[in-house]
Amino acid sequence: MTANELNKFVSYCRRIQPQTQEDIKKFFEGVIVFPYDKELLLQAYLFLNIKELFPSCAELLLFEKSPIADYTDLGKCDFVYLTFKGNLLLIETKFIDTEATGATERKRRNKHRNKVFEQVITLKSRFSEYWDIRLEQLECGVFTTDSEIAWRGNDMNVVTKSICINHLEQWRKSYNKTDAISNVIKHY
Repeated sequence: MTANELNKFVSYCRRIQPQTQEDIKKFFEGVIVFPYDKELLLQAYLFLNIKELFPSCAELLLFEKSPIADYTDLGKCDFVYLTFKGNLLLIETKFIDTEATGATERKRRNKHRNKVFEQVITLKSRFSEYWDIRLEQLECGVFTTDSEIAWRGNDMNVVTKSICINHLEQWRKSYNKTDAISNVIKHY
């Protein structure tokens, strides 16, 4: 990817995702204050703690959008970040219920683990083909509530990060809600 191709892609992203970083922050703070979806809460944690989890990230380009124009049937990427090196980092998130027990739940967890890796690797391939980006300029990441994913990423060249459900909930409860609520109210 040349600098011109990167600029073209960044311009495309800004067209289809025109919200500022501050607007996206306010959205995620609203998710913390009024949690109604566990996956969104996990995504809020990722966005608000991106520098600690994925320090190479410079700017969020896309959130929950298809990186392939309007072809949402080909998959949406949870997050696409521009890195400080000028690469793109595709991050898929998955809230995996690690507290549920039983054989059915173990199978469900394993299915979710496999699915999140499959998603990010498939998106990397489609992204490369559609935008004519060299594979080495596309990095992949997975962020879940399941620490069991850590070793799976090594063989696939996928950076894996996780937070346990209890820590996610503690973070949500301790997040400065007064500031978050006032930001959400000011926004609307």
